[in-house]
Amino acid sequence: MTALVIDLNSDMGEGFGAWKMGDDSAMLDIVTSANVACGLHAGDPEVMAATFERAREKGVSVGAHPGYPDLWGFGRRNIPFTSGETERLIAYQIGAAEAMAAYAGHRITHVKLHGALGNLGQQNRDVALAACRAIKAVNDKLVCLTIALGEMERIAQDMGLTIRSEIFADRAYTDEGFLVDRKLPGAVLHDSDVIAKRILSMLEEGAIETVTGKRLKTPIDSVCVHSDTPSAVDIARKLRSALEAAGVAVLPFVIG
Repeated sequence: MTALVIDLNSDMGEGFGAWKMGDDSAMLDIVTSANVACGLHAGDPEVMAATFERAREKGVSVGAHPGYPDLWGFGRRNIPFTSGETERLIAYQIGAAEAMAAYAGHRITHVKLHGALGNLGQQNRDVALAACRAIKAVNDKLVCLTIALGEMERIAQDMGLTIRSEIFADRAYTDEGFLVDRKLPGAVLHDSDVIAKRILSMLEEGAIETVTGKRLKTPIDSVCVHSDTPSAVDIARKLRSALEAAGVAVLPFVIG
């Protein structure tokens, strides 16, 4: 493999009160960027502050991870907000992340949409436009970490925002470049060895591999491992080891 630099990111801070989700401490020893829930689909001020503080201590860059206000559905259900409402929901959560990161002595460097909001940001122009407007209004220096080949990627670029394109280590893709619906068999991948081999192949080719074997060419700046996948820590650890063994430098796309 030719010399490559890649960011490894994960969604974190997704507990709420006494309810825990994922092993954030272990993941922060592996990844280079953390996307922190902002209190609507998950997270709260205590969880956010603690996550930002641990990330700072471990040298991990952090970003806001806004989602729909849907604790019961973990932000994975579509909610029919207007464009303006969506824009303000995202701006609100970016502000919360900036405040809690500052409180913890860290700073957010990027924004990545969560769950149903993120999927719509890839496919729906109105949602993507609302998200980009929110970022530009709150802090236009923040990087848009976007799903590769999506609407938000194109709109953010047109609006002069900095973008970084991500692929998912543990998710399958349709031939259109969308994530396979979680309700369908094979949508979520669990075998860490298969995942590591698949990601190395994608990076070598600069392309997403779909369920039918198609290759969709795209820039790839970051790879996401979902922290709520049961084998998330093992997947992230084996993936990082495989990347480094192949000569890939694993570094944050923005230094926090």
